[in-house]
Amino acid sequence: MLLEVSDLHVHYGKSHILQGASLGVDRGEIVCLLGRNGVGKSTTLKSIMGLVAPSGGRVAFKGTSIGGWPPHRIARLGLGYVPEERRIFPTVTVKENLLIGRKRAPRADAADWTLERVYVAFPRLRERQRQRAGSLSGGEQQMLTIGRTLMGNPELLLLDEPTEGLAPMLVEQVEQIVLEVHRAGTPILLVEQSMETTLALAQRVYVMSKGQVVFGGSVAELEASAAVRKQYLEV
Repeated sequence: MLLEVSDLHVHYGKSHILQGASLGVDRGEIVCLLGRNGVGKSTTLKSIMGLVAPSGGRVAFKGTSIGGWPPHRIARLGLGYVPEERRIFPTVTVKENLLIGRKRAPRADAADWTLERVYVAFPRLRERQRQRAGSLSGGEQQMLTIGRTLMGNPELLLLDEPTEGLAPMLVEQVEQIVLEVHRAGTPILLVEQSMETTLALAQRVYVMSKGQVVFGGSVAELEASAAVRKQYLEV
């Protein structure tokens, strides 16, 4: 297994946010962590990325235990993180934002994500490359955040609700980019609330509720489980 999260616990002060969550992602997969707002999905990604310190459990990437590592060290190991908040650098240009994400000089390997390849995937970013990033629309900022992360050529991509708040046409475009990244050989752990997006993208699904993983299985198994969907996903 490329990424293994075992019995993960996280506290924010006295609040016990993650209560023994376990999940895994292997090469070749898009895995979705699905659940309602406030159940611990984003905290799970932040814990994997070293932005939140676990209070118990284990996070392993490529067989190496990375719990407690600083985020920059985890990123250098090959994890790429697209936060829900986007966190672009608003006062510099789109191109400069993308170049900030580059962790090494590009190789001749065609599989590498270069500036040109990101522009091909996101033509709007090419059009806006000289604009300050803070002037972009919400959808354009989401494209920029994904593109900047891809410039680091991650071995595993963590995506936190990349379609949240986007217009339907932009949702479809982001979904196509996620599939393109996957087809290019990068596995993905995707946090989502949308069942529709999950069905369109994922091979396997974990459902989270109150800091615990309450279901794990294939997309077909989730579709077949009306009880799980009704209890943990439907409004």
